Amino acid sequence: MIPYGKQLIDSKDIESVKKALLSDWLTTGPLVEKFEKEIKKKTKSKFALAVNSATSALHLACMALDLKKGDYVWTTPNTFVSTANVALLCGAKVDFIDIELENYNLCTENLEKKLKKTPKKKLPKIVIPVHFGGHPCEMKKIQELSKKYKFKIIEDASHSIGAQYKNEKVGSCRWSDITVFSFHPVKIITTFEGGAALTNKNEIYKKLKMYSNHGITKNKKDFSNKKKGKWYYEQKFLGLNYRMTDVAASLGTSQIKKLNKFVNARNKIANKYAKLLNNKYIILPNIKNNTKSSFHLYVIKLRDEYNYLHEKLFNYLRKNKFNVNLHYIPVHLHPYYRKIGYKSGMFINAEKHAKSSISLPIYPGLENKNINNISKLINNFFNKNVKK
Repeated sequence: MIPYGKQLIDSKDIESVKKALLSDWLTTGPLVEKFEKEIKKKTKSKFALAVNSATSALHLACMALDLKKGDYVWTTPNTFVSTANVALLCGAKVDFIDIELENYNLCTENLEKKLKKTPKKKLPKIVIPVHFGGHPCEMKKIQELSKKYKFKIIEDASHSIGAQYKNEKVGSCRWSDITVFSFHPVKIITTFEGGAALTNKNEIYKKLKMYSNHGITKNKKDFSNKKKGKWYYEQKFLGLNYRMTDVAASLGTSQIKKLNKFVNARNKIANKYAKLLNNKYIILPNIKNNTKSSFHLYVIKLRDEYNYLHEKLFNYLRKNKFNVNLHYIPVHLHPYYRKIGYKSGMFINAEKHAKSSISLPIYPGLENKNINNISKLINNFFNKNVKK
């Protein structure tokens, strides 16, 4: 089976991990800090904290912004469930903003409309836009709304390290309080599992770091008792163990050196698909002006009149050894979210997207013959199955 996404590991990655395994530090050592420095260098952010998953990074981000019981978080239904789940884990309430159908990101027009009609007591404390598939959201507009309606912004950029928006690297935090990356094996770079939270604000960074390590600080400036010895540390509040290991960071440090190469490879594959696929029956990804996508996903969408072929095409491609996927089942339609009051028909665009989209294979190392083969399969499928 040809997967929709996978890691690309070379001899330098293996040597980097081997070196970490043979060192004195497997965790809480110098390699995590080294990786964090590389992340900052690539994104131009002031602070970066590497952790054990993007879900952990999102949870820490909500905690660092003091999300509490009774607060509201708004996000998109077109995302993996963790984006919404972390808010619930903080005791907050979640609501959704429907997507726009140009690149399937949170629709800023829908966001503005909902902000205008929402009572002040129910306005969001945090909005989490998701850069779906590697395509940046309209962050400038979201930031403008945040200033007017006093909410914080967490960019869920799990798909989007290496992407750009208005000549800024995603992760610069120019438009947000915190940006989160994922380093899962199907993402742009990998640390086995892993993630990172980035910010330009020192106070937020200090909270992120302490929450990721049980709420503990070893900084004397933060101590209640400043006369203790070098062995001393204090737990300031209730935290978690979300730390990244040095072994994971060693892979990330090697991988991030190839970030530009990986993103360019993904864009080349996207360009090949655009030339090979017949857009008579499907809509191809659209990259907006002033953005560069990292192309974590390559999502095709059946045109409305051919939606009746969606499941048939999906099964046909799987049968022919291409492990295509769906991104995503809308969060509000999962059984858990239905139990807390959500139902079909509430976010029409996200539901329409789920009934008509398919994620094709895209990753560095994907062979041209496989790009050609799946493109031929799709084109031939419609030629054979479209009702004349």
